[in-house]
Amino acid sequence: MNMKNRGTIIITGGAGFIGSVLCKELNDQGYTDIILVDRLRDKSKWLNLNGLKFCDYVYADDLFSYLEEKLEIQKEIHTIFHMGACSTTTQKDVDYLMSNNFLYSKRIFELATKLKCNLIYASSAATYGDGREGYSDDHELIPKLRPLNPYGFSKQIFDKWVLENAASAAATAMVVPPFWIGLKFFNVFGPQEYHKESMSSVVFKAFEQIKSQGKVKLFRSHDQNYLDGEQMRDFIYARDVARAMIELSMLMLDQNSKVSANISGIYNMGTGIARSFKDLVLAVFKSMNIDPVIEYIDMPADIKNQYQYYTKAEMKRFNKLIPGFKFTSLEDAVDDYVKNFLNSTDRYF
Repeated sequence: MNMKNRGTIIITGGAGFIGSVLCKELNDQGYTDIILVDRLRDKSKWLNLNGLKFCDYVYADDLFSYLEEKLEIQKEIHTIFHMGACSTTTQKDVDYLMSNNFLYSKRIFELATKLKCNLIYASSAATYGDGREGYSDDHELIPKLRPLNPYGFSKQIFDKWVLENAASAAATAMVVPPFWIGLKFFNVFGPQEYHKESMSSVVFKAFEQIKSQGKVKLFRSHDQNYLDGEQMRDFIYARDVARAMIELSMLMLDQNSKVSANISGIYNMGTGIARSFKDLVLAVFKSMNIDPVIEYIDMPADIKNQYQYYTKAEMKRFNKLIPGFKFTSLEDAVDDYVKNFLNSTDRYF
């Protein structure tokens, strides 16, 4: 089954990192009936739109009034991918995070309910905090999580709100979207992230440092259980994330699927494999055909007390939904990113 001729898709954050990669993957599968929603402002994010095919663009704050005036479009929408959010983990303005990541997300959930369309939204592995509760996406464990920063908190309270509303709907016959999925993204890297500046991936930062200085700077470890550079993350390629979201959306649209009735829920979106930052940058050096030089520096004070030393997604529930899904290996993903994008004269799709 494919997405063609299914109707209209909305992607919030459509000019952003994951949103634009998702749009490109949909385009590659022949799907262009897409409404992109975002706030471009004065960043270089608009460049992400150059290689994409979509039927309309809507300013994020105008989405709800736009749809009120487009009754014919309302009937055609079958899926909302809600990728739009403030993703800055060092953001201190909690009111801003609450407005963007919680209140706006609630309106999107309510919109999907009203339109009777499916919803896939972006959560984050930042909700897991220091990992003391593990990295299981079991719904019973989610309320116990304690994020380390306001960004993770804003994602966590929306996850909890969704679960509470879904439970109330099941008990009282209240209405929720036909199917909904929240995805806890782990460390995503890949093309179209260039506008993210300090929030861009270590792969992108490493490439830029190697190109300009011939070396990479990594944080020293301030935990005796980890050597310098051996801090671990579940790194996942953005193109894999896009493919996974499309497969999940098709599963939700497949009325004959044996698992579709139980698909709604919050799931991890990682590879299930933890690798070190040292592994990551060595892969970048190799793809650039340059001998590795790594310099270790002290961790900034503003993140030292909220730093995660180890993350690894537990992927059992996702694998039950899509048992045959194959993630790209770290080395192959880095190689594709470096050779086909970062080292290209045009880094965009």
